[in-house]
Amino acid sequence: MALDRKTPNDLNAFWMPFTANRQFKKSPRMFVAAKDMHYTTSDGRQVLDGTAGLWCCNAGHCRPKITEAIQKQAAELDYAPAFQMGHPIAFELANRLIDIAPEGMEHVFYTNSGSESVETALKLAIAYHRARGDGARTRLIGRERGYHGVNFGGISVGGIVTNRKVFGPMLAGVDHLPHTHLPAQNAFSKGQPEHGAHLADDLERIVALHGAETIAAVIVEPMAGSTGVLLPPKGYLQKLREITKKHGILLIFDEVITGFGRLGSAFAGQHYGVTPDLMTTAKGLTNGVIPMGAVMCTKDVHDAFMNGPEHMIELFHGYTYSGNPIASAAGIATLDTYREEGLFERAAEMAPYWQEALHSLKGTRHVIDIRNEGLIGAVELEPIAGEPTKRAFSAFLKAYEKGILIRTTGDIIAMSPPLIIEKEHIDQLIGTLKEVLDTLD
Repeated sequence: MALDRKTPNDLNAFWMPFTANRQFKKSPRMFVAAKDMHYTTSDGRQVLDGTAGLWCCNAGHCRPKITEAIQKQAAELDYAPAFQMGHPIAFELANRLIDIAPEGMEHVFYTNSGSESVETALKLAIAYHRARGDGARTRLIGRERGYHGVNFGGISVGGIVTNRKVFGPMLAGVDHLPHTHLPAQNAFSKGQPEHGAHLADDLERIVALHGAETIAAVIVEPMAGSTGVLLPPKGYLQKLREITKKHGILLIFDEVITGFGRLGSAFAGQHYGVTPDLMTTAKGLTNGVIPMGAVMCTKDVHDAFMNGPEHMIELFHGYTYSGNPIASAAGIATLDTYREEGLFERAAEMAPYWQEALHSLKGTRHVIDIRNEGLIGAVELEPIAGEPTKRAFSAFLKAYEKGILIRTTGDIIAMSPPLIIEKEHIDQLIGTLKEVLDTLD
């Protein structure tokens, strides 16, 4: 049963994630309901969702087909183990995912989150080489400013300093490519920037340093989201794919944010015309309603494990909730909603209007860069000297008071609205944001 009051009687017990807890608990911001493009606050205000929750509610909020599927499944089969047992819905969802995945993806391994999808993909990459008799390939290559969740594997290959610096030495045998942010050459680019494909060539330097025979995989976000929407320069991902193939290194795309229509295609791999060996997904898989993730892989990766006696377990990895029946039902209903409403195509159709609206903020006070692709965008602000992040956080608070939800990372405002957004919503979101920026110190 839902809480029958609008405000909890005590805020102390809940240690909130990625939150300024002391500031929040002095002045709480509470959502109590949501529908389509809007949240309702505890004081009855409507707030336009400019972030699809946390990059996840791609079909909007409280969509009927998804809600009904969860209710029905909870009453029919609430839980079934995925170890040595199965239920039909998990298999059906896997087939549906492969139907929309980049060509060559043929198998699905379920997790519960993006972080777990990354850990799974990294383990699969290392175990794949071992299964092929190439056990020296254990090194993992990430990228500066990359975000791959919050577990130890993910923060090791990730490159956001604040997510790493207080947690010890990380995993051994990890190196990083340079990030792709070149503001001097690419500021205010619309879509993919022109300059920076050469940054992929740094992988050759890393290969020369460590030896290709020691490297299991390279993992990147096709478009880096959580660090502030850093787009791949034209030709960059193609070069990475060429170099990894040349040296027998697996390529992992972290599509936790970019998956399920965010860029106007089902997945970023299709949008950019590059197919990896493994893909991590979560968030939009169930529209953010039920925790679920999935790793997709090629036949080559999967079949490397399918050897030995048939009664033996091929991969000693998995989760209690892998392919959970209620999550699987939510996933199928989410995919149905995307298809029936043409939301991936809608994102592509709305992208030009979104782009022009976003770039209308050029010249606004404190704005030093704007970046966009599909229905995602970032507005980078000049930091306050000696007080990094404060200006963007002030914008976040003022935006909430004015009825829009944005997200900040450092001094970057990131937006990724639900794919059901209308032009008038875009006008409201960007217009209100301009009002906010004009009032900032």
